[in-house]
Amino acid sequence: MDRLEAMSIVLLAVERGSMTAAAKELNIPLPTVSRKISDLEAHLGTKLLQRSTRKLTLTDAGASYVEGVKRIMEQIDEVERTASGEYNRPRGELVLTAPFLFGQKYILPIVTDFLASFPEINVRLLLSDRNLHLYDDHVDMAVRLGALPDSSMIATRVGTMDTLVCASPELLASHGTPKHPKDLEKLPCVIFAGPATTTWTFRDAGAKRDFAVDITARLSVTSAEAALQATLRNTGFSRLYRYHCADALRAGTLVQVLGDFDVDPIPVHLIHAARGQMPLKMRVFLDLAASQLRAALSDLKAG
Repeated sequence: MDRLEAMSIVLLAVERGSMTAAAKELNIPLPTVSRKISDLEAHLGTKLLQRSTRKLTLTDAGASYVEGVKRIMEQIDEVERTASGEYNRPRGELVLTAPFLFGQKYILPIVTDFLASFPEINVRLLLSDRNLHLYDDHVDMAVRLGALPDSSMIATRVGTMDTLVCASPELLASHGTPKHPKDLEKLPCVIFAGPATTTWTFRDAGAKRDFAVDITARLSVTSAEAALQATLRNTGFSRLYRYHCADALRAGTLVQVLGDFDVDPIPVHLIHAARGQMPLKMRVFLDLAASQLRAALSDLKAG
């Protein structure tokens, strides 16, 4: 039995939620995956996984074992990075993730410049409005908008991003300009899963406190781009991050409203796992990305 292979298969099955998903990713038959896990369990003399038709569940022994396997795999990964020279020169694959529109607008140009300068590096850029897990999704570095939870991750702050309410001039002409956030309760609104939900928070600067406004969506969408396009087409007021609508604001096709009630800007960070010495490919990308993002976000804030 190849114990290292079996350990990797168990870890992948747990991360993907089923042996079927692991078999598909590894491009090997499902019975082979099942047999290798069973052989490992027999070798250990304990059950690691509870199988069901819907999902895998770790036993107590399995949960402890998987945590240990993760540490072993990280150590092996670091040894291989050292042997391959990743700590001595920028080389290898770099996996990055960012919110979809933010990644298209700001991260992709940085990546293309980076690739032009470092021919021995390949990049996988995963654009998703869902926050990918760095360990489970095998991501080296991520862009995060918003406050960060306490964790072992290393964070580099690159700026801030404000959230604003905007509408088309045509919508304002037909419905009027709201004077107070409470006015939005009776106005058509567009919401999406991001900074906007059915409750929007605003800031009362005089009282130095936040307050909530319940929003009834005329249209609810699942992406910022869709919300932006609907707002441009006079569907309703929308709450967006500034980078979503900066071009439209400059062009005059959207107008910001209720600016006196904006909440404080949220932080923007680049984060990566704290796993000993950082490979040179990550260090050089972090230096380049942090510098360019700070400049871009500063320009955006200046308008």
